Amino acid sequence: MLETPGTLPSDPDELRAVAEQLRDLARSQALKIEKLEHQLAGHRKARFGSKSESADQLHLDLQEETEIAAAAADQQGETGAGNDQVDEDKPGKRKHSRAPLPDHLERHSEVLSPGETCSDCGGTLRTLGEDVTQELDYIPGRFVVREIIRPRMACSCCEAFAQAPLPSRPITRGRAGPGLLAHVLVGKYCDHLPLYRQSGIYAREKVDLHRSTLTDWVGRSTALLEPLADHIGKLARAGPTLFADDTPVKMQIGGKTGRTRTARMWSYVRDERPWCGQAPPCAWYRFSVDRKGEHPAAHLKGYTGIVHADGFTGFNGLFGEGLATEQACMVHVRRKFVDVFERDGSTIAKETIERIARLYAVEKDARYGPPDERVALRQTRAKPIFDELEAWLKQQLPKISGKTSLAEAIRYALGRMPKARAYLEDGQLELDNNICERSIRPLTLGRKNYLFMGSEGGGKAAAIAYSLIETARMNGVEPEAWLTWVLTHIADHKINRIDELAPWNWQPS
Repeated sequence: MLETPGTLPSDPDELRAVAEQLRDLARSQALKIEKLEHQLAGHRKARFGSKSESADQLHLDLQEETEIAAAAADQQGETGAGNDQVDEDKPGKRKHSRAPLPDHLERHSEVLSPGETCSDCGGTLRTLGEDVTQELDYIPGRFVVREIIRPRMACSCCEAFAQAPLPSRPITRGRAGPGLLAHVLVGKYCDHLPLYRQSGIYAREKVDLHRSTLTDWVGRSTALLEPLADHIGKLARAGPTLFADDTPVKMQIGGKTGRTRTARMWSYVRDERPWCGQAPPCAWYRFSVDRKGEHPAAHLKGYTGIVHADGFTGFNGLFGEGLATEQACMVHVRRKFVDVFERDGSTIAKETIERIARLYAVEKDARYGPPDERVALRQTRAKPIFDELEAWLKQQLPKISGKTSLAEAIRYALGRMPKARAYLEDGQLELDNNICERSIRPLTLGRKNYLFMGSEGGGKAAAIAYSLIETARMNGVEPEAWLTWVLTHIADHKINRIDELAPWNWQPS
């Protein structure tokens, strides 16, 4: 720091030197203060919202996600019993008594008859008894017990035995119906209700469903639905353009220590509706334990289209000769100047925001038009605005200190705008990555409620559920009704016809 003398020098040259030193010191301190204020504003903004959660909720969330992962692994690795019935013939297995379903619940009975004649000799079948299989299901607004009644028949002539087969069920030998499974999934991943809260809600309806039972159902049902989520991923990567983004999620590490690390959920969206494309929109999510660039590189391996992205360096491995092409996002450019303006009221930041707003006014008119019309409109109205903005920012940069946050925002803009310019000449491109950012919002809401993933497997289950629910939403399909239908049919559906189960092929009854 400059040490000033007790009295100012009388020599004019020495006095000017001291004054210059003081100006330099003031300028340096002002820049430091500005930087610290900018950082403080960012920290305040980042901390907006809920500040803490109870230890009990943390513990429940950890258990919930860990058990979901274990159930998903069981569903994929076995064809035997579901969560609430074990194979009594296997040694070492603890036998569970199954509590009867509540008597107060409405019963829906369905009789599956083998017919009236013997398939062996043609004789008349007589009834010996019947087997009743009960499923706890959920019709929007209430629980019901679905009874599948299968009379046991015998031939009057040859004594051959006959009985209708039990239909395939989402969880083998489990007693959760497809409607209830869909309700639990939508409750957790669409309505952001942790499973322990759902358990409490059901208890008020006198239906005892422990959280551990619900976690098992979520794990097994997402494992069953994984082929459909994979199919959505293939469709997302089949288009000429793609939107990519990621968001942080916490993941437990070190068993039950309560320690967490920052993992990531990646979102890849295909949406051609703004330029009248015919492909149905879809969103595909992937989970990873960190933010290394190897993850998006693996997710989009072989993709050579155009990827709308936010400038994150981890996406750089996607772009290059023979690879995908980057399309920059002007929302991120604008956001830099908004932060500067909100902090210090910069007139340059304000004018930049206003100029970018003119670009969006053009986009409002271009939206939902065919590509050629969008290009014509952009060339006539948007290109002059874009060119003038870029030139104007280049003129402003030398006029301000290079260490200010405003200078950082201008340098960021000038670095991204050349990669955003392609939208002026291609009607299939967008000015920003907002389509993908909207797909991230459900995760932002969800993590405020169930806080983090209990394991990598729990993150994978969440990615499957989000892929299905968000894709249904984008296609204007009610996710719970559609998932009920999917879970009813997917166990017996041929994998090479999986597209028949997609939301765009579903017709509500």
